[in-house]
Amino acid sequence: MTMRHIRWLKATGLAAATALAIGAMGAASVSAKDWDLPLAWPDGNFHVKNAKVFAAEVKKATNGEININIHPGGSLGFKGPEMMSVLRDGLVPIGDFYLGQQVGEVPIMGLEGQPYLVNGFEGLKKLYKYWKPELAKAAKRYNMKILYHVPWPRQYVYTKVPISDVGDLKGIKIRTYSKSTTALFNKIGMTSVQMPWGEVVPSLAAGTIDAVTTSSSSGVDGKFWEFLKYMYPTSHVWGSNIVAVNLDAWNGLTDAQRAAIEATAKRLEPVFWGVSSEEDATKSKTLNDNGVAMGMVSDTMMADMRMRTKSILEDYIKGTGSSASNVINAFRESGG
Repeated sequence: MTMRHIRWLKATGLAAATALAIGAMGAASVSAKDWDLPLAWPDGNFHVKNAKVFAAEVKKATNGEININIHPGGSLGFKGPEMMSVLRDGLVPIGDFYLGQQVGEVPIMGLEGQPYLVNGFEGLKKLYKYWKPELAKAAKRYNMKILYHVPWPRQYVYTKVPISDVGDLKGIKIRTYSKSTTALFNKIGMTSVQMPWGEVVPSLAAGTIDAVTTSSSSGVDGKFWEFLKYMYPTSHVWGSNIVAVNLDAWNGLTDAQRAAIEATAKRLEPVFWGVSSEEDATKSKTLNDNGVAMGMVSDTMMADMRMRTKSILEDYIKGTGSSASNVINAFRESGG
């Protein structure tokens, strides 16, 4: 166990029990019958609801042999960007994390987050067809297996002031959440401040940021009507979460248990995509009803944003190599 892991465990108040267990038995000793699944998102978020459905169905499919306990809101002390390392090292046997926050270590995980690559859910489904094998290979290198993958709804820019063109955004401090969104908003003249979800609402309250890019789901989670007045549907990037399992924990299961969990994940993934596609309309209405006005993004403004950010995708492909270019080429040839 590294010193970083010990600090994490101390922060959660679980240090003594967990450190003894891991030190004595190793990370792979996490019980195959009682698994903790941490999520950064608050209880009530659709990813959390999906995880609860998954857990209930896994328990049923394994005849009660595998019990997955859901821990939303970062309650185990792990922040979203840390979750891939937490899973890799077996500090938990299963977990949820946002792919775009891992691009520093695994660039291929940021592919869908490149500006204006995908135009909607149908396009994202096509992209995933070619992207999925690369994600699986990357996960294996990090001692993980992906169980299911669910996108967030379309992205918005939330502001305190009305916006009619890109020039109105100049200099505004905006919360971003990934390498690509940080680069994107810097390119269009905003001042990006990259931070995990748990820091967004305190930063809005403190006035250290004046805008946020995220989905309508997160807008409701953060009660943005208390801080922001406008939301603009820019759909500039797409982002997804995965639920993955530590390979040591996975290999400790029986063949029948693994087959049951995989079948459950495969069956539920399209259901969860449907939940996400319906989420935007519901949550946007909640925001509007609470006073966040839906703004219009003109064709001129959209074209300007596309032009200013075009080089980001080109640089990403150069930096990531064939794993990205092969996926993007196959996607484009399919009409995506």
